[in-house]
This record gives sequence, C-alpha cells and structure tokens, in this order.
Amino acid sequence: MDSAYKPLPPSVHIFKSEDSLDGLPSIAWYVSARLKDKGIQFTVATGQGKRFTPAQYYQIEQFPLLVVNSTYFDFADNANLSLVVKDGQMLAHNIVSLRGTGNDSMFYYYPTRSAIGIDRKRRADVAWTFTDTTRRWPYAWEDMPVVAKGKDTIPSIYDLHDIEWKWWKMRTAVGGGPVLIHDGKIRITNREEQLFPLSNPKGERNPRTAMGYTRDGRLIILVLQGRTPGTAMGATLQQEAEILLQLGCYEALNLDGGGSSCLLVNGKETIRPSDRDGQRPVPAVFLIKLGK
Repeated sequence: MDSAYKPLPPSVHIFKSEDSLDGLPSIAWYVSARLKDKGIQFTVATGQGKRFTPAQYYQIEQFPLLVVNSTYFDFADNANLSLVVKDGQMLAHNIVSLRGTGNDSMFYYYPTRSAIGIDRKRRADVAWTFTDTTRRWPYAWEDMPVVAKGKDTIPSIYDLHDIEWKWWKMRTAVGGGPVLIHDGKIRITNREEQLFPLSNPKGERNPRTAMGYTRDGRLIILVLQGRTPGTAMGATLQQEAEILLQLGCYEALNLDGGGSSCLLVNGKETIRPSDRDGQRPVPAVFLIKLGK
C-alpha cells in the first residue's frame, strides 16, 4: 500500500490484508521499517498529563511519518500505566502493584510488564520490566516474567526475589503487554503479567495493536480492525501472535487495543478506530520521524 501513503522512505513499507481469520472477516495493516536506517528516527510523544488523538499528535509533533497508539492508561487521570522512554529518559512508569482478590486480598501482586525498546545502536528488544521512580533505568528480565507478591503497596526490586535482571538501557521504549512472541516462538504471558489473567488467549476478539522485530533488523507495527460487524471482527491474542510469527517476528508484544487501536501513516488512517466518535485520545504514542 506504499503508493496510497507516499511519500515513504525506501526503508519503510506498508501492507494491508483482508484475509479472513478462522472464517471471519478481518482487516489488518502492518508497517515494516528498517531499524538501521539513520534517515528515520524512532521516538515517542506523551500528552504530559493530557490525552490527545493520534491525529492531534500528528499536528503537535510536526507531521511525523507514523503515529501509533501504545501504552495502557487510566481514564480517570490520564496517567500512563506502562513504561515510556524517550531519549533515554523514563517519562512514564509501569503500574507497580495490584491488590489480590479472594484469599489473596491481603497481598499485592508486583507485575513485570512487557515493553519494546530500541537502543542507541538501533537494536530492538522485548523484555519484561519493572520500574522504580528513584532509578534512571528500568529493570528487565529477558527470559521470563517474574511473578511475586507481598504486603507492601510500593515494592522495591528486592520484593521480587529474583536476581536475574539487568538494566534496560533503551533510548526509546513503550510498554504494554502481554508478550506474544519470545525467541521466535509463540509465548503469551498474559497471566504472568497480570494482564487479563483469567482470559483465554484463544477467546475474545478485539481491535489490536502490536509491535515486534525480525532477526534481520526490521521493526513491525501491526494493527487489526475490530468491532465492525460484517467487516472486521478483530483478533484474539493467539491469532495476533500467529500473524506476527508469520511476519517473521523474533520477539513481539501486544499493546493497548480496543478503541485505542489506531495507526496513521503520513497523517492518514489505516484501520477504522472502533469508538463511535473515531480516534480515542491517548496519553502516549510511538512515532517514526524523518531525519536523525
């Protein structure tokens, strides 16, 4: 679909599919961008306490090549609930604890939520992360998420009882979850990340946004239209993972979806957002800009 969204640099391509998913109508779009191309810049923008639509971010950020929604957030105060890193600085932190239910109501769970980042050498990575407002860098786990709980509402790294972490020194990063692809295989960690822990990854269809990367150095940004009966029903986490695997992703994660899912290329929409009013205002977006 390059010709419909030009001008595009040679390292960026856009694709559309209307193939059905398990016999149901589907519309999917994805962008492939070469990570090593120094003619494009991977970055983020936040609303700094406010929410804006992707089209508004397109204006505010002086017409970037690409705008896509990313993090989970709180509708009440517009706060990001996922990691955001810009120019090596954390602009937003993960949610740090979740109160247990039932027999666990006296405890708090400490989720390690997934994020995708790009470092100074333009290498992408997906990791499970934990953030501390007193630390410059996020803590990261490359092999598996940590499942931990305790009685403190604001835990420290020691409350996670796991020493296999590293400092995640990304120049640009956005969080979401759950992980969908790990080491070239489907691995959906919604329960471990305390994201839809009771849901079946093969069950609920929704609009989706996801990001991943291939071993040959391409960033993949995928959106699936949903909640438009007769046109596009959305996808389950399992279907989303299968698509990303077919696109060659070595690692990938789900981002905020539903009414938040929206991808603009040169200011033009790809999927049709599912909210009745159109694009949903969000507190953070991932951007691709021209120039260093």
